[in-house]
Amino acid sequence: MSEGAAWRLVPPFAIGVMVLLVAATVAVAGNTLGYDFLAYHAAAGRVLAGQPAYDTSFQAAGGFGLFYYPPTFIPLVLPFGLLPETTAVAAWIGLLLVAFVVGVAILPVRTSVRWLVLLLAAQSWPFLYAIKLGQVGPLLFLLFAIGWRWLDTRPVVLGVSAGLGAAIKLQPGLILVWALLTRRWSAVVAGSAVLVILALLATVLSGFGSWSDFLLLVGRVSDPITTPHNVTPGAVAYGLGLSRELSMVIQYASMGLAILAVVFAAFRLASVPSYLVAVVASQLLSPILWDHYALLLLLPVAWMLDRGRWWAIAIPLATSVVLVGWIPAWVYPLAFWATLVGVIGVGLTRGRGVLVTESVPRDPVEWPA
Repeated sequence: MSEGAAWRLVPPFAIGVMVLLVAATVAVAGNTLGYDFLAYHAAAGRVLAGQPAYDTSFQAAGGFGLFYYPPTFIPLVLPFGLLPETTAVAAWIGLLLVAFVVGVAILPVRTSVRWLVLLLAAQSWPFLYAIKLGQVGPLLFLLFAIGWRWLDTRPVVLGVSAGLGAAIKLQPGLILVWALLTRRWSAVVAGSAVLVILALLATVLSGFGSWSDFLLLVGRVSDPITTPHNVTPGAVAYGLGLSRELSMVIQYASMGLAILAVVFAAFRLASVPSYLVAVVASQLLSPILWDHYALLLLLPVAWMLDRGRWWAIAIPLATSVVLVGWIPAWVYPLAFWATLVGVIGVGLTRGRGVLVTESVPRDPVEWPA
């Protein structure tokens, strides 16, 4: 079989694997299907019933029903609170799947790379786990993909996507900081406007007390070292037997280096790798780093694959669903840092002169002959 013929088998194979493994994941999930979403649904239901959005009795992250997303997320998820639980779960998971597929479809990379990313996602435990939980990762993937596609051509779109990301989870707000560093003023204004509008709407819907409840809850449950199943560098170090004090040093060092990477990239790299560095760093700055956050690494992986760095395939393969039960916790922070360093390395070889052309969507590229 020729190389071109082999490549033409990738689209049907990717679709088949995606459908098969997503269906299998949903089928075996049982009562854990939509585990995270049910917390969003319950919070929306409480707001609709005139009750506080947050249950402040939780003492640690990971418990069933814990909603500790910012109040700005409430207006976005509120319509699902009007639906019965089973219907809402099905609708939400359908939304996540559509969001992810659309996100892959709009990536400004070669068509062959898009299909390869879809295939890599289909076998990825972070992706399948995010779907099973009903976690917001696929929505963030779409928003980051939108920001990338229109990075230098429509700054307002970039800003709105970053603002919506920050409204869902605080970490994507780093994109607005990056936009400020790179003097994308329209993006900063647009993103800030989105956040202000959603903040006002959230206050009207859930009251001023929702903000203090959110801050109280986040401060209590966001321990980056001892939270169970957390895979921050500090938590992994602590799990390997280091003291809490030394683990905290490692965690803060990782966060500090991530910030420095964003600043360095903003001033030294072309727009696309610089943006993708901020995407990866936004997750490394989270005090809680769940394994399914690694879904977002498919964005920089796509960019590196598009530039012929085929070794980047190893990043999603390292967290493949076939390795579940065998993947040590340290693989996840290593994957994030390997991706961050890889993007910077590839970006430096490209030079800073490539500022706009790499972010402009490409015309479809034929499969290799």
